[in-house]
This record gives sequence, structure tokens and C-alpha cells, in this order.
Amino acid sequence: MVKPVQDEENQRLLLDDHKEKHFTSGEVVRDIIIGVSDGLTVPFALAAGLSGANASSSLVLTAGLAEVAAGAISMGLGGYLAAKSDADHYYRELQREQDEIDTVPDTEAAEIADILSEYGLGPEEYGPVVTSLRNNPKAWLEFMMKFELGLEKPDPRRALTSAATIALAYVVGGMVPLSPYMFLASVDSAMMTSVVVTLAALLFFGYVKGRFTGNRPFLSAIQTAIIGALASSAAYGMAKAVQAI
Repeated sequence: MVKPVQDEENQRLLLDDHKEKHFTSGEVVRDIIIGVSDGLTVPFALAAGLSGANASSSLVLTAGLAEVAAGAISMGLGGYLAAKSDADHYYRELQREQDEIDTVPDTEAAEIADILSEYGLGPEEYGPVVTSLRNNPKAWLEFMMKFELGLEKPDPRRALTSAATIALAYVVGGMVPLSPYMFLASVDSAMMTSVVVTLAALLFFGYVKGRFTGNRPFLSAIQTAIIGALASSAAYGMAKAVQAI
């Protein structure tokens, strides 16, 4: 008589030990990646281009800070509009799906059967599910949105959060290549220091990005650094070429 109680206790302990850890902040990480990657690359390229044109450190810093401010606003606005568009699309589809459930319920019920049959369920298995969903209109609508259209209900604060995250990440990234110009009067010394600091930051950021996105961290680090180096080299070379004309 004691064994069933022990079995239940052991099962409970096993469930407590098996707590799955899923990463659920993908959208925030994506926004940070977008902001930091552009923040590191664009001001870096601008600073390199101005340095190639023999501008003073103060001029490079002033132009760089102006670009960071404008870039943060632009990137943040882009993030806001993208998230707002996703939310608008979701609610348009929600209304369309609700109208179809109201006007052609049999057709929509048949679509439930089609979806479940794709997972290997037979009529005797998905039949009760279809009936249950038809008796629960709210669950029916949520099922169709998720499994027919592949859409998740958006967070109502997503647009503002995305805008703020991208803008702040852009500022943080942009200050890295500009920081040497704050402390070094010689533009050549500032540029060389900026190159070293920014490439190190790109390698670190690329590694972290690879860990979060599931890619190979070292490959991600190298790719990110190469992109930043190519952008700054192109800007520096164009400035030198224009100056030589």
C-alpha cells in the first residue's frame, strides 16, 4: 500500500528535476543584434572615412555623435514601424479568421481536420478535437491563428520596446568606435585605436551573437569582424580617393 505513494513521490521529484529551460527572449535579442551591429559598423566606417580625409579628431567626433543620434532615431523608428506592422497584420488576419468562422464554420472545421491529419491523426482521433473546438469559439479562433496561419498574438508593448531597445543598442555600439576620438587629439592615433577597439568589440559581439542565435560562435565572430573591417576600409579608401582628385 506504500509503494504507489512512493511512486507518485518519485514521479514528482523527476518532474521537478526535469525543468526545461527554453530561451524566450528572441525578439529582444534580435533587436539588440540589429542595433549593436549597425552601431558598431556605421559610425566606425564614418570615422574611418573622415580620418582618411584628414579631418581633426574633434570634427570626426562631432560628425560621429551626430550620426549616432540620427541613426538611433532612424533605427528605433524602423523597429517601431516594423513591430506595429506585425501587430496590424495579426489583427487584420484575426478579424478575417473570425469572419470565416462565423460565415463558413463547416469549411473552417474541415481545415482543422486537415491540419491535424498532417500530424498523423486519423478521423477517429481528430474528430473529438474538431467538435470540442467548435464548441469553444475562442479556442477555435486561437487554434486557427496559430496552426493555420502561424501567427502568435503580439505583445501590445512590443513596438515601443523594440524601438527603445534598437535605439539604445545603436548608441552603445556607436560609442565604441568614437570613444578614442574623445581622448586622443591626433586623428591618426585615434583612428588606429578605434580600429583596434572596434575590431575587438566586433569579435566579442559576433561571438556572443553566435551563442545566442545557435550558430558557431567563432565563425560568427570572424564574419562580424570582417564585415565591419570591409565597411571601414571602403569608407577610408573612398575618402582617400576623393581627396586625391
